[in-house]
Amino acid sequence: MVAGEAADDAIARARCLPGLRVGLHVVVADGTPVLPAEQIPELVDADGRLSERLWRVGLRAFFDAGARRQLEAEIHAQFDAFRETGLGLDHVNAHHHMHLHPTVNEIVLRVGKDHGVRAVRLPHEPPLREAARVGTALFLAPWVRLLRRRLRRAGLRSNDFLFGLHDSGRMRTERVLEILSRLPDGVSEIFFHPGAGARPDPELEALTSPAVAAAVEASGADLIAYADLEAGGP
Repeated sequence: MVAGEAADDAIARARCLPGLRVGLHVVVADGTPVLPAEQIPELVDADGRLSERLWRVGLRAFFDAGARRQLEAEIHAQFDAFRETGLGLDHVNAHHHMHLHPTVNEIVLRVGKDHGVRAVRLPHEPPLREAARVGTALFLAPWVRLLRRRLRRAGLRSNDFLFGLHDSGRMRTERVLEILSRLPDGVSEIFFHPGAGARPDPELEALTSPAVAAAVEASGADLIAYADLEAGGP
């Protein structure tokens, strides 16, 4: 999140870790914009922040040509800000997975092409256990299919599955071990939000757990970054 309040610290740390793969987390809702509020009045609230109302952002992006122009300008500015960090761009995704929105993903892919984007996160989490999550998966399915088709047509890399979407902030060791024991064939991303506020931090504990490390090895999975995927692959 290039306009996030901890962005400078994150960039400095990434520069000290040349082997770390870093992605751009595009923010079109519920966050701080790169552009001044007066340049994107259709996207921000009275405090100059990008609207927290995801439905409002989605509707305006779809129906309001002026809002779309401002949205594209803001996305351009975020890509430019990432380029200025000098870091390699491993992949792109969006806050609250807003790149599932057809207008947002069309802009992200078009703007990203000029910035060397080669991989995009596909937010598809198959329900491993809870029947209640089937409804969410079915609701998102058309948008996931649309994004998948657009990525393949553009020759971009992506994952097949994503785990952590429904358990954001609650990816405890037990949950991670369950996911690792039932990984489907293909490319899976497991994502975390360590340091989100809880103390002790259950997600940090999971990431540093010897049991999780052993389960990864036992699973036979290869640990990779998006840059390691073949173009036009999964």
